[in-house]
Amino acid sequence: MDAIFKLINNMNEFLWSYILIVMLITLGLYFTFRTKFVQIRYFGEMFRLLGNGTSKDSKKEGKVSSFQAFCMSTASRVGTGNIAGIAIAIIEGGPGAIFWMWIIALIGSASSFVESTLAQIYKVKDGDSFRGGPAYYIEQGLNKRWLGSTFAVLITISFGFIFNAVQANTVATAFNSAFGLDKMIIGIVLGVFTAAVIFGGVHRIAKVSEVIVPIFAGLYILVALFIVVTNLNYLPDVFKLIFESAFGMREIAMGTMGGMMITGIKRGLFSNEAGMGSAPNAAATADVSHPVQQGLIQTLGVFTDTIVICSCTAFIILLYPTYMETGLTGIELTQAALSAHIGSMGNIFIAICIFLFAFSSIVGNYYYGQSNMEFVNLSKIGLNVFRVIVVGMVLFGSLTKVQIVWNLADLFMGLMAVINLIAIALLGKYAFAALDDYTRQKKAGIKNPVFNASNIKGLENVECWNDNKSSEEVI
Repeated sequence: MDAIFKLINNMNEFLWSYILIVMLITLGLYFTFRTKFVQIRYFGEMFRLLGNGTSKDSKKEGKVSSFQAFCMSTASRVGTGNIAGIAIAIIEGGPGAIFWMWIIALIGSASSFVESTLAQIYKVKDGDSFRGGPAYYIEQGLNKRWLGSTFAVLITISFGFIFNAVQANTVATAFNSAFGLDKMIIGIVLGVFTAAVIFGGVHRIAKVSEVIVPIFAGLYILVALFIVVTNLNYLPDVFKLIFESAFGMREIAMGTMGGMMITGIKRGLFSNEAGMGSAPNAAATADVSHPVQQGLIQTLGVFTDTIVICSCTAFIILLYPTYMETGLTGIELTQAALSAHIGSMGNIFIAICIFLFAFSSIVGNYYYGQSNMEFVNLSKIGLNVFRVIVVGMVLFGSLTKVQIVWNLADLFMGLMAVINLIAIALLGKYAFAALDDYTRQKKAGIKNPVFNASNIKGLENVECWNDNKSSEEVI
């Protein structure tokens, strides 16, 4: 076991230190400049589109609205990475890791726009709804089914199995700490709830996510804002600590600068998943009139996850003066910090929040696995076996050691990201062209632009965008 643990660590170090950090930053910057800072230019439009998705779209029978697709991807994003992962980042990388987490979210949001727009362009019909994601745009856009299948297997193992074990692990630890409950009991309860939802299909997953995510993410933000407001005089010191640690001579002299950056980037990517290739699976399910609409909405998801919710956790911990002296990490540190701010209720509040966040992540993660199992044409019996294994991994995660699970999550997340980043780098020109098409129609006064694949030069193998009425010329 020690040899396997060491091998996983060595693979992670090579993957993250020499490959992914370069790819994420380089492509994030490239997409940012090629889209002319789409994540900033269209920030207001993102909220308008999200509002539209909660009204008309959600009334379409059998359809997944843009808001529901946003909630499904946010359900997967908003989980243990936002609460336990940030605590781990601060302990392992120092407060400066939070700054690099912000940076990767800012530039990574452009990557999120590109991958989610591509997922919409190359989505396929699935009865009354749609499905898609990296496996689909790799096959249709690059004509590399073998590579799409490789990605499908990686994301199924990563999200369906390992990441769900991560979520369950954090829930079990939180409830054990807050209530002294046996981890086996917690695992069984979480497994039963998971089975009840995932055997109900994508529409049940969408409806559960639509309820859990807005309510409890909002509640968590309000509690964090209360803590910030009641400690307002200490806030400048927190920002000073983050920035000094991010660029401090002490970190450079001690040789910890690189480790801090990598820690922040890893935890940021685990939390917001920008460029990883996971959120596009949810983005593809939305019923919209133009692919760019869902690309913008998913970009907002990165901002919501990292800049808002992860920052809330960071402030809760960094405003706790003795956080470094507790000897705690992960969810237990966040619980201790919140308890210090609001009393013993903090321990219980975090346990409940992490249960709901993790549960929403589990069902969102499951859908990513299901969509990709359908890509490799898994039979109905095989799909049910997959569902049983997912429930089993939830139980396993509740009982296993946290560090092993997190290290496996880092490894598979890294492999997924490499394949997806290569794919969106090669196919990005179609997302840029779609954005230009959307911008032209908006400037012409069209409130809700309509997409037609024939308007994009060189775009082929597209199933869902060939019959829309549009007067636009070929780009």
